[in-house]
Amino acid sequence: MDCPRWLPLESNPEVMTKFVTCLGMKPTWQFGDVYGLDPELLSLVPRPVCAVLLLFPVTEKYEAFKQEEEEKLKDQRQEVSPDVYFIKQTIGNACGTIGLIHALANNQAQLEFEPDSALKKFLEQTSKMTPEERATFLEKDESIRVTHESSAQEGQTEAPSLDEKVNLHFIAFVNVGEQLYELDGRKPFPIVHGKTSKDTLLEDAIEVCKAFMARDPQEVRFTIIALSKDSC
Repeated sequence: MDCPRWLPLESNPEVMTKFVTCLGMKPTWQFGDVYGLDPELLSLVPRPVCAVLLLFPVTEKYEAFKQEEEEKLKDQRQEVSPDVYFIKQTIGNACGTIGLIHALANNQAQLEFEPDSALKKFLEQTSKMTPEERATFLEKDESIRVTHESSAQEGQTEAPSLDEKVNLHFIAFVNVGEQLYELDGRKPFPIVHGKTSKDTLLEDAIEVCKAFMARDPQEVRFTIIALSKDSC
């Protein structure tokens, strides 16, 4: 049976903020572009930052690295906190929504949600599930799918067709228990990247993003987005 496919979400912070607001997150936090990796440009990003999203090209080099990393981590067991919310991606082109779910689900103590919202219900209903069960639950969640589809149509570029293969992929970086986690629904488990804090999350995540870029130095299709507390 073919896996379900959604339209890809554009890496547009306004679209993302509107999407999660439509699903029930109160707009006390906003997504915004990270315009560069040097300290001066990072200092322009509003603080605090509770999650970082990276959009990157899935190339042969990346796929080879991913396979190698997976084999290595199967042998060297990581210590992953049980508090990390992780969901597998079983829906084609849904990596944007999966990235947003990872960003929000791991920051529920800081974010605010409308009481009966689709997002709050989804997070509550899936809180005790395995990553695979969450993925199956998302496949059946009409309210999230419909909001995703309308958001995918709202970007500045024309949304590709459902059948078009998109070779760009979203992942999220979050701080859980003062550890930096990379959350990618295409991977079998979260990746632990060492210590972090609420004050250094952006800079620590950027160091990992730099490694993604260094693996594919010819590539320019990288976008970094931060979820920051609204300063207004």
